[in-house]
Amino acid sequence: MKKVEAIIRPEAFQELRQSLDEMGVKGLTVSEVAGCGQQKGQEGIFRGSRFEIKLYPKVKVEMVLEDHDLGSVIDTIINTCATDEVGDGKIFVSTIDEVFRIRTGETGKQALI
Repeated sequence: MKKVEAIIRPEAFQELRQSLDEMGVKGLTVSEVAGCGQQKGQEGIFRGSRFEIKLYPKVKVEMVLEDHDLGSVIDTIINTCATDEVGDGKIFVSTIDEVFRIRTGETGKQALI
């Protein structure tokens, strides 16, 4: 199994969620996060004082998948969220050794369904 963490622009989330749902990916964890990368920040003015904004709002979408679904999910994230501009985000993939459903004690694939 693989865990996919995608950090994306907030405005891309609804379309991504719909695309993943159409693929049959149901289990998502979504968090509002902030971060920066190549964007480096920008300067703003508030009540006459200059300040630097170094963090940008993002959405973190996490899901655990079977290995054979990984390629199509990654392709969907990239095709849905890419704008070809700095700040589109990142995708992190890690290996999951085991998963347990707390309510029933099911493990592995059965716990993902």
